[in-house]
Amino acid sequence: MTSNSVSTEQVLQQLNWRYATKKFDPTKKIPEEVWQTLTESLVLTPSSFGLQPWKFFIISNPELRQQLVEHSWGQKQVVDASHLVVLTIKKEMNEAEVDRYVQYTAQVRHVEAESLAGFGKVIKGFLANPNLNISEWASRQVYIALGQFMATAAFLNIDTCPMEGFVPAKYDEILGLSELGYHSVLVCPAGYRAEDDKYASQPKVRYPQEEVIQYI
Repeated sequence: MTSNSVSTEQVLQQLNWRYATKKFDPTKKIPEEVWQTLTESLVLTPSSFGLQPWKFFIISNPELRQQLVEHSWGQKQVVDASHLVVLTIKKEMNEAEVDRYVQYTAQVRHVEAESLAGFGKVIKGFLANPNLNISEWASRQVYIALGQFMATAAFLNIDTCPMEGFVPAKYDEILGLSELGYHSVLVCPAGYRAEDDKYASQPKVRYPQEEVIQYI
């Protein structure tokens, strides 16, 4: 183990520490340097083919956030948390998007785009599969980003609350996402738990490992 490695005990400690925060302290804000690490964790999220069919919107406008409460099943986390992330997918994943990705890959890796033509063809073939629901596929990629964001937050002692309990169409309308070419999939407030959030001290309810892990 190198000197800067995280111990196995620390990993489990932080994963046990995190919970879906029901009540945030609205007076506490995430420091900018910590927030930049969290946003970079979103950028570094792996995705199928590396295609990154997403965009992550950070909602800072308090008036917009207040409007979202009604369409978030009344959950106040969207206004009380330090930051609010709306995880979205691109409404159009087509050949042009693949070409853009291939060109960018060539630029980053300092190779000729022509050398990646086969790779691009494979991706286009995948997206053209008539049995593929592209929106569903892209949404699953966003869940990977959510997991990475939440795990990173836990290691930084930042609280999060993954939310599917909202009305995507209303979020898209209020935030103007449709016009930008995106569709909301998940919401994740981030910040610091309120001292009186009773859920913070409740034990996790998880089936024992022998019930959910099986070696074959």
